Amino acid sequence: MTLTVTLALLAASLAAAGFLTLLERRPAELGKVRLLPTTPLIFLSILIAVVMLVHLVNLMGVHTGNRSF
Repeated sequence: MTLTVTLALLAASLAAAGFLTLLERRPAELGKVRLLPTTPLIFLSILIAVVMLVHLVNLMGVHTGNRSF
């Protein structure tokens, strides 16, 4: 992936996490069931953001992960 795609996915995942957190904090209406499971989606978007951060660091030239000697 290029730097542009990585930054776009990072921004999108952070925006999704923020929007889903906003939805999670709204008070629940009595008698209505929420059809969108926000908590797992928040964790998924944060996971994608962390992976994109690691990929961004790798694009900058820093080696991450296991090194075989």
